[in-house]
Amino acid sequence: MVVVNSSFSNWQPVTIGVPQGLILGPTLFDIFISDLDDGIKCTLMKFADDKKLSGEVDTSERRATLQEDLHRLEEWANRNLMKFNKDKSKVLHLGKHNPSVQHRLGSTQLGSSSVERDLGVLMDNKLNKSEQCAAEAKKANRMLGGINKDITSRDKEVIIPLYSVLVRPHLEYCVQFWSPVYKKDVDRLERVQRRATKMIKGLGSLP
Repeated sequence: MVVVNSSFSNWQPVTIGVPQGLILGPTLFDIFISDLDDGIKCTLMKFADDKKLSGEVDTSERRATLQEDLHRLEEWANRNLMKFNKDKSKVLHLGKHNPSVQHRLGSTQLGSSSVERDLGVLMDNKLNKSEQCAAEAKKANRMLGGINKDITSRDKEVIIPLYSVLVRPHLEYCVQFWSPVYKKDVDRLERVQRRATKMIKGLGSLP
């Protein structure tokens, strides 16, 4: 049934829809929220249902502008019968002299966070990638542990394809963005690869 103001259409059976996981779903959603950034003065980044509002807050005017944009987003959500997940909405304060001003989305004061995951990549308030390196090394080591436990063969024809499919993707996901610069982070990732070569017959003694 379609409702326009106080007028109601007749009920009709729905025989088709958009199956979850289909590429058409995010496309239709993007069309629906296409006017979300109307009137927004700060930078609003949209990726499917993931939204990020960012702006400089070095003056009281800019802080007020950011807060006004948050109000606009809340008004849009109410007008379109949608809700932001405020429990997942956090403020990440960047910069050494950031005043760390608190912001609100509607009547809810947003919590601050020292590190956030952005499309699968961890970013902290110092733009440091160490937590991302540690997280990916942990995932990769967990996969290596599974291979070591469940696979009896140590031939490179067996281990290398498993490493390439199950372990290496963790070390390479978005690595162009979070590529480590500190030696401790590089060493942490190299230890994962060294552990893998030790599992292969004939390579265990090599540096």
